[in-house]
Amino acid sequence: MRGRRMGRPGLVGTMARTAVIAGTATAVSGNVSRRQAGRAQDAQDAQYAEEQAAAQQQQAAQAAAQQAAAPAAPQNDIIAQLTQLADLKAAGALDDAEFAAAKAKVLGG
Repeated sequence: MRGRRMGRPGLVGTMARTAVIAGTATAVSGNVSRRQAGRAQDAQDAQYAEEQAAAQQQQAAQAAAQQAAAPAAPQNDIIAQLTQLADLKAAGALDDAEFAAAKAKVLGG
């Protein structure tokens, strides 16, 4: 029988140790890659959320500006009031003098 040397592994032991080290390195590098990809995705999600919030603020500002700039459509309001007065006169609820007074008030005169 051949005696084994103590202190140094044989060929099979060295190959097994190398396989374990390589497998561990692969697993660690895979975890690092997944963690980095997750962080990159989180950063991208945060940037997207910020862009969406900025877009919503811009839309709200534009809507407020449009509401402030848009007149209350006084021309349509005057026409509607005059039409209503004419209907009241035609129905007999207003006489000529009341109609003339109300019309002058609507027209600002």
